[in-house]
Amino acid sequence: MDIMFSSPPTMFGFYHIAFLIGIVAVTTLLFFLLRRKDEKTLIRFIWIHGVIMILLEVWKQWFSAKYVYPGIFSMWYFPWQLCDIAMYCSFILPFVKGKVQDAVLVFLSSFSLLAAIMALIVPGDMLRPQILLFMHGFIYHGMMIAESLAAILILRKRGSVRFYPAVIIFLITAVIAEIINIISYHLIDNLQHVSNMFNITPYYPSTQPVFHEIAVTVGIIPEILLYLLLIAAVSFGIFRLERIGCSKR
Repeated sequence: MDIMFSSPPTMFGFYHIAFLIGIVAVTTLLFFLLRRKDEKTLIRFIWIHGVIMILLEVWKQWFSAKYVYPGIFSMWYFPWQLCDIAMYCSFILPFVKGKVQDAVLVFLSSFSLLAAIMALIVPGDMLRPQILLFMHGFIYHGMMIAESLAAILILRKRGSVRFYPAVIIFLITAVIAEIINIISYHLIDNLQHVSNMFNITPYYPSTQPVFHEIAVTVGIIPEILLYLLLIAAVSFGIFRLERIGCSKR
C-alpha cells in the first residue's frame, strides 16, 4: 500500500497542477448541479462530505502510523489543523439549528474556503512521496471547497447572517490548537514530531511563506497574532463578497 512516486511531487509541478485543474473542474460542475437544490438537500450534501472526511481522516491516521512514522509517537498529523475544523463543522451541521447553524455555515463558506484554497495553492506538507497520502490531501481539500460552495448557496437563500459568530468559532479552535501545540511540545522531545496546529506553534518560526520572515524579524508571538488577524480579515472579505446581492431578512 505504501506506493511511492519515483520522485517526490513538487510545488507547481505536473502532479500539483493536474490535481488543481481536476479540483477546479469538479467543484465548478458541482456548483452548477447544486445551485437549484433545496436547503435540506444541500445540508445533507455537506453532512455526507463530513462523514467521508472523517473516514478519510481515520485512514490517514492509520496510514501515517504504519507507513510514515512506524514505531514513532508523532503528533504531526494530529487532526486539529484549520482544514480539519471543516470536517467537524460539516458533520455537526444537521444537528445544530438557528444562529448556531448560521455560524457554522458562515465558517464553512469563509474560513474553510480560504484554508482549502491556500492549502491547494501552497500544498507544502501535502506533497508527500507516498502516492495515496498525496492523493488524500488533494481530495480532502477539494471536498472542503465543494462543501463550502454548498454552504454559500444555503446562506444566499437565508438572507441576513452575521460574520462574528464564525470568528468566535475560529478563535476557540485556534486556542485549542495552541494548547495542543504546547502539550505536544512537552510530550515529545523531537521538534520534527511535535504538532504545529493552525501553523501557530510558539516554539519555532512559522514554516509558512512570508510569515517565517515576519516571525524571524518581529518575533514568533507577534507573527502568530498577525497571522490569525489576517486569516480573519481575508475570511471577512470573502464573506462580504459572498453577500453581494443577498436580500435582508
